[in-house]
Amino acid sequence: MTTSYNQIAGQSLERLAALSDGIFAVAMTLLVLDLRAPAAAAIHNEHDLWRALVALSPRLLMYMMSFMTLGIFWVGQQTQLNHLVRSDRSLSWIHLAFLFVVSITPFSTAFLAEFIQYRPALLVYWLNILLLGTTLYFSWVCAMGTRLVKPDLPPEIAIAIKRRIVIGQSFYAFGALLCIFLNTYWSIGFIVLVQLYYAIAPRIPGRSRA
Repeated sequence: MTTSYNQIAGQSLERLAALSDGIFAVAMTLLVLDLRAPAAAAIHNEHDLWRALVALSPRLLMYMMSFMTLGIFWVGQQTQLNHLVRSDRSLSWIHLAFLFVVSITPFSTAFLAEFIQYRPALLVYWLNILLLGTTLYFSWVCAMGTRLVKPDLPPEIAIAIKRRIVIGQSFYAFGALLCIFLNTYWSIGFIVLVQLYYAIAPRIPGRSRA
């Protein structure tokens, strides 16, 4: 009996999780490289130092925002992997596409920090988040469709995983629209609030925590 290579490729969840952890760790570390201490030659007194710190604040804000972004999506991916019995070739490649988008997050972050007042820079950053959400959503759809999830998985958990991604992406899209009608600072402020909400995950009375 002939076995197709595609039937046996990419089945290890452990290797997929290990690769994911490594890429997330590198991407989250690279974010901080865009933060540079003010040049000593340009600092002559405390006033100059405070002014340099204020000038650095947009990059610090972008670092914090993107660190939370990657943290949220790391938790989301680990949640999915924890409910699978194994992977397969198609699912592994979807997660590799997801990790590719993770790896370009430091670029979109630096791009927005450099041109924080320009709408195209904000839209590039939002596109990065959109691709993260899209690939993560389709990874779960693929896992459900190919029955890679645990057989005893409650239906409400499967629904909650998809719902969380859709609602989150809807909030991010609304935040991106704010830069078109208002400016990029409104968008960034709204995105930060969304991320804080998902990071803190407050319990709403009458609803279970997704």
